[in-house]
Amino acid sequence: MPAGKNFRTAAARVNRTQRYQPQAAVELVKQTAFAKFDETVDIAMNLGVDPRHADQIVRGTVVLPHGIGKKVRVLVIAQGEKVKEAETAGADFVGVEFVQKIKDGWMDVDVIVATPDVMGQVGQLGRVLGPRGLMPNPKSGTVTMDVTRAVREIKAGKIEFRVDKTGNLHGPIGKISFSAGQLHDNLNAFVEAVMRAKPSAAKGTYLRSLTVSSTMGPGVPVDTAGYK
Repeated sequence: MPAGKNFRTAAARVNRTQRYQPQAAVELVKQTAFAKFDETVDIAMNLGVDPRHADQIVRGTVVLPHGIGKKVRVLVIAQGEKVKEAETAGADFVGVEFVQKIKDGWMDVDVIVATPDVMGQVGQLGRVLGPRGLMPNPKSGTVTMDVTRAVREIKAGKIEFRVDKTGNLHGPIGKISFSAGQLHDNLNAFVEAVMRAKPSAAKGTYLRSLTVSSTMGPGVPVDTAGYK
């Protein structure tokens, strides 16, 4: 399917043979956005790892300084005194009864946090939550007794990242309505978190390429020299 006129016009402003400095890249993304809605700004990275090997899987979390520009709906599956703690922290939904609700088809949530004592019940939802990336995991901080910290970090802009089977990694860094400075801060925070997550087994060039784009706009190649 051929690209539309608006996309072609926007793409013509991007020099594909150039690697833009991060600040210039996010400014160009803002300039080339043309949709009538507040587009998400995404980052795409190609990493020099082979995720088929367990010791080369790249995953982690990062709290973006300026959030991602959307309201994140958080469910905390907990019981006892942790229910009140989760509600006070700002969770949108709280309670063990949501295990059954999810079994019945409910899924109006973006992130699920669970306390370790209820993981036996939550584990029954693996086939439903796993493919959607919603399964609570200790490595991402979503299986924890410190539900206050977990909820507040997620609400503040904490996101999880994980490399796919082809060595690519994607994630949001904000909205097109953000200032270039905010997008630059979020971009740096995201990339630096991925750099810190570099597996010791990874050989050669780790960060092979980096591109930023808006939902509908063209990709802008970023100079990665400053991140190595």
